[in-house]
Amino acid sequence: MFNTIPAAVLKQMKVLEEIDAKDRQDGTPKIKRLRQVPPDSGKVLAFLAAGVPKGAWLEIGTSAGYSALWLSLAARQRGAKLITFELLPDKVKLAKDTFKKAAVGDVVELVHGDARGHIRDYAEVSFCFLDCEKEMYLDFFELITPNLIPGALLVADNAINHADNIQVMLDKAFADPSLDSVIIPVGKGLLACRKN
Repeated sequence: MFNTIPAAVLKQMKVLEEIDAKDRQDGTPKIKRLRQVPPDSGKVLAFLAAGVPKGAWLEIGTSAGYSALWLSLAARQRGAKLITFELLPDKVKLAKDTFKKAAVGDVVELVHGDARGHIRDYAEVSFCFLDCEKEMYLDFFELITPNLIPGALLVADNAINHADNIQVMLDKAFADPSLDSVIIPVGKGLLACRKN
């Protein structure tokens, strides 16, 4: 999977990495920044997704599509399709451009809108990546976990650097007897919850 990343995907990853690095240094307002995972986190996401059982793959918070590019590698390998949700119109435009240039439209579907209105449409979720506004994490955790199938993974970014903002969700994840949860110390911290 990592040894055969298509050139078009690598090229778009590099473009987004450069934009993200610039955004973090030039004072771009937080809401306008890409705010994407670092490459190591993207690689871990793809690695984790490649091992989940058959079911729906969801991403909450597309931004410009960087993490979806990593997940597309696992989706292609597994014959799965990632449904990714983004609320902000300018980010949707960037993501559409990313997916077109990377030629991943066959394995990534972008939905413009609030994912909270769609989650119930997916009764058997095998993978979900959560990387949106932190005040929404608990809502999504509570919406998604009942729909996780055995062996499914729910992964949330920022489990270390924003732990104080998402502590209620973290506490629920570690207290839920139907989940095995761990924080993976890569990037900004990935909370990984596996459904028993």
